[in-house]
Amino acid sequence: MKPAPFGYERPRDLQAALAVLAEADASVKIIAGGQSLGPMLNLRLVEPELIVDITGVAELKQVERRDDELVVGACVTHADIEDGRIPDVTRGAMRRVAGNIAYRAVRNRGTIGGSLSHADPAADWISALSALGAKLTLRSLAGSRTVAIEDFIVGALESTLRAGEIVETVHVPAMPPSVHWGYVKSCRKTGEFAHAIGAVMIDPSAATVRVVIGAIDSAPIVMTDADELFGGRITGDYKERFDPRVADAILTKAGVSDAAHRHIHVNALKRAVREAAA
Repeated sequence: MKPAPFGYERPRDLQAALAVLAEADASVKIIAGGQSLGPMLNLRLVEPELIVDITGVAELKQVERRDDELVVGACVTHADIEDGRIPDVTRGAMRRVAGNIAYRAVRNRGTIGGSLSHADPAADWISALSALGAKLTLRSLAGSRTVAIEDFIVGALESTLRAGEIVETVHVPAMPPSVHWGYVKSCRKTGEFAHAIGAVMIDPSAATVRVVIGAIDSAPIVMTDADELFGGRITGDYKERFDPRVADAILTKAGVSDAAHRHIHVNALKRAVREAAA
């Protein structure tokens, strides 16, 4: 199939893009890499009256190190991250996540902001950046606001983006040397969206942990205080203390009723814990 007819605008800067979005009196979609929107247009799952192409907006491709965080423009591609063309403040975590997204052709065009805006629970950046404690700056003509990624994603393909608003930047905290990181996704074959995602950022010296269970039918489960998964406290032997029964109970409470699906998710999380401890 081919897309339904639509209008097309390609603004040259961020202010112009925001003005087009604010002035539009029709249904609007933003396109950057187009790796999600393109197929949806061709299948006519979405039929916008106007598409705003932001690939020419240089401000959205900038990357800057600010104190203890990295600020990444929304139009930075997965390949930019994979290939190390941006500074690495996560000790390789983001590069490894980026390098395992779909196929190289997708990574060459797909953008970090586009992936987050699409809000697919099975996408890598939603779970990985939630585990890393990242935040987003959202901008419209009326101003900007900052939200944590776990608050940005409210459901499957649902976010808190408002009309006339776009993802401007992603703010990724620097990972301290004492932090252990694990990220595992389960796919039937290479390049597919994940059927289960487990992400763990754990610091035994500070007794802190962030855990994400992703690729469920709603927003990922983000636990910023997940001691219960490790017997009530975070210690150096956390790999042995991980309790899969607690993870299973958390998934059940979240509405994952199928035991086989819960098993896949628990196993992905268990593998992420082991990877962190390796």
